[in-house]
Amino acid sequence: MPFEEKTDAELLYLAQHGARYSPAVAAAAVQELQRRGLIPTELPVPNTPVPSAQPEPAQSWLRHLGRLAKSIAWPRQGYYVTPLLLLANLLVFLLMGLSGVDLLNPAGPDLVAWGSNYSPLVSAQPWRLLTSVFLHGGPAHLLLNLSALLLLGLLAEAKVGRGPWLLTYLVSGIGGSLTSWWWHSRGLNSVGASGAIFGLYGLLLALLLTRTHFRTHQDRAGIMGLLLYFALGSLVGGLEGPTTDNAAHVGGLFTGLGLGVLLGLMKTKSR
Repeated sequence: MPFEEKTDAELLYLAQHGARYSPAVAAAAVQELQRRGLIPTELPVPNTPVPSAQPEPAQSWLRHLGRLAKSIAWPRQGYYVTPLLLLANLLVFLLMGLSGVDLLNPAGPDLVAWGSNYSPLVSAQPWRLLTSVFLHGGPAHLLLNLSALLLLGLLAEAKVGRGPWLLTYLVSGIGGSLTSWWWHSRGLNSVGASGAIFGLYGLLLALLLTRTHFRTHQDRAGIMGLLLYFALGSLVGGLEGPTTDNAAHVGGLFTGLGLGVLLGLMKTKSR
């Protein structure tokens, strides 16, 4: 089993539950996590009394937070595009704030000035179909989209590959924006990465159906559970939220699904 090709999430699962298959699997997963610096190289010996925990100094907590931030934001093998996309979305949001935009509740004209999917201008400025993907309407909106992107990237980018992952994100974002612009014929001013994220959902669904990238039952079960929880939950929640752009969700989903089918067919022909 090539543990160096596993994602961090997969290795953590195997370290916790690998003994069900073989103690050697769990041990190998732990060694790979130690090599990546995600867990200590010296683990406590079972059944050994552990001294009562003492409050850690602030510097220690800062080190832990620094390591966590680095593991999320620093590109590495199998997790390269996702952190760059996370940083790009976060950077645009911070630049909006530095320019004087109220980040807690950005005004419509401010979003238009930064490149939102504003229907009266899209025909003359089609680049808004992409720039709007990197804009968000507040901290909660940003956090929701980035948390979904983070989890998807940790679980699936290594399996899909950098190029298809980035291409699906960008093209699905445009597809979602275009669908939203077409659907809201009375006008809209839309922002957010949800169309691009739904495109990743569609990509993974197509790859699950073609069984070209997720071949083991464990891989397929983990991805399917993620899709059901996030994708269906987001769609149902969007029906109850009057400001949620479900047209962008659906457009991004079908764009990613189409790209996933093409990728699966290409993978099948290359065997």
